[in-house]
Amino acid sequence: MNENIRLLTEQQLATWETARRNYEALAHVQLKEVDVRGVRYRVQFNPARIVSSAARVDDRSLRERRCFLCPANRPSEQQGIPFRGHYQLLLNPFPIFPRHLTIVEDEHTPQRIATRVDDMLELARLLTDYTVFYNGPRCGASAPDHAHFQAGSRSFMPIESQWRTLGQTQIDTCSTARLLRLDDAPRHTLVITSPSATDAEQLFRRVYDALPVAPGEDEPMLNLLALYEPAGWTLFVFPRRKHRPSCYFAEGDARLLCSPASVDLGGVFILPREEDFLRIGSHEIEEMLNEVCWEGTL
Repeated sequence: MNENIRLLTEQQLATWETARRNYEALAHVQLKEVDVRGVRYRVQFNPARIVSSAARVDDRSLRERRCFLCPANRPSEQQGIPFRGHYQLLLNPFPIFPRHLTIVEDEHTPQRIATRVDDMLELARLLTDYTVFYNGPRCGASAPDHAHFQAGSRSFMPIESQWRTLGQTQIDTCSTARLLRLDDAPRHTLVITSPSATDAEQLFRRVYDALPVAPGEDEPMLNLLALYEPAGWTLFVFPRRKHRPSCYFAEGDARLLCSPASVDLGGVFILPREEDFLRIGSHEIEEMLNEVCWEGTL
């Protein structure tokens, strides 16, 4: 699978001008590091991501726009690799990572994780050069009306390695699977580890069923990261209580255009405006995490 994706990426970058321009621009993005209560985060200034950060995802806007993930509306240059008979692996033309994929359900069906956890874990097993991630419909997904995952270059997000060095509390088990809570407030990350995809999925379902569901919503608010190593799967669960922080809607100098999703919670905050990149520091990140992350008992 990794070799097929490598060939697809080469072909797409050779023939698709928009994608080539945006991937080349990654070499020039500005980066800095910020410490929040002893946990390291990175901040990336990436103007191309304004498409996602500023996306309107209210019901009216979704009804009035054409779904950009549906086959009929995707760019004519965009090609895919089939997965499990009902997904396509596509090159993401607005990358955060040096390698960035979108894995799109063929049918136009809402973004929901409940019946797709096994798909996510299998993607992680096959895409060993990548970390797979899921943004809930009110948790950073710019297309909450069309089911999809994304995948980005392995080891890009700090949490992929730093979680092992953070304080941990084991709070549940399911056969070979363990559920840990990290000492990384105000993020409050949950981690599921297991050599068995079945056990990891069963333990995730316990977490899923225990999390609160807001009135009018179909699933708990959460973001997920999944990766596979020889020892098995690691699934990061970021429970949430809010879609966007108050600074996103502020006016004037108080506004900070940041809509945290899986990558941000994984430790890389993406800012499409340079003035926000220059201004953001540990205080601003801590405030956003305090607003959007859920701290509760399962």
